[in-house]
Amino acid sequence: MSRKSERLVNLTIALLATKRYLTKSEIFRTVEGYEGSADAMERMFERDKDDLRGLGIAIELGTFDPLFEDEAGYRITPSSYQLDLGTLDGRDIALLSLAASSWSGAALEEVSTSALVKLESIGIDADLESISLSPRIGATNSHFTIITDAIMRRAVVTFDYVSADLSVSARELHPFALRGRAGSWFLIAFDVNKGEQRTFRLDRISGEVTVGKKSGAFSTPSSLHEESFEDQPMATLLLRKNRGNQFRSKAKSIVSGDEWDTIQVPIFSSSWILSLILWHRDDVVVLEPASLRRETIRTLEKVKSAHG
Repeated sequence: MSRKSERLVNLTIALLATKRYLTKSEIFRTVEGYEGSADAMERMFERDKDDLRGLGIAIELGTFDPLFEDEAGYRITPSSYQLDLGTLDGRDIALLSLAASSWSGAALEEVSTSALVKLESIGIDADLESISLSPRIGATNSHFTIITDAIMRRAVVTFDYVSADLSVSARELHPFALRGRAGSWFLIAFDVNKGEQRTFRLDRISGEVTVGKKSGAFSTPSSLHEESFEDQPMATLLLRKNRGNQFRSKAKSIVSGDEWDTIQVPIFSSSWILSLILWHRDDVVVLEPASLRRETIRTLEKVKSAHG
């Protein structure tokens, strides 16, 4: 669990357990996780209060004696903090905990932390022994947070996208959902210009993602299909024998030759494959696509011109 979620759990328990209002100074002294300067702890506490309110946890503000101007204090009354779990059993709770704790990306960390705070702070036992797998779900793509927000707001997004032939075109989309597959993130969306639902790889977005200011700009369909994936662009390369292990580890096919092997490797991004080609210098020769071959030659000519 992150330090922030630990602090939120500790704060929630402290405010629930107290029989009187706790002042900020008492909270800073007794709740683990508050550190730094007075201003830093003050800002930390204000953010924590907002996070708890966002979870539906009502924090009461009051004083020891309303007849005197005592320092204001805080507490959470049990009646204002209830979570109806219905018929969920221990294994169900374990799965919820596992799902929440598995997110490692910044975009969903706050949401998943909220679930853990709710479960752990009310002391619910999870039957974790019945769960044999503990995955980690990464959300490290730089566009993940922006697109997730756009999906939740139902706001239009626009960006430049690298197609299968390495051409770059502007896309205007209604984002519906994100899917993780084979270590990559895919966006299912309605392509406004093409007039159909399509699926896009986040790592093939070029440049910045722009999100429209209007929320509720479109309706999300009740069912989504994923048949219209954009084709994965492939590069055909010649690799010198026993060289280019970084390419070989990602190759879809390898045809052995006497001195050179012919491989096909996915183009995750044009900048990624170009930098890897240049790194391997004369141990790699680009055969296809023609656009990648031209870009490699052009870059090599610029390097030669700059360095002689």
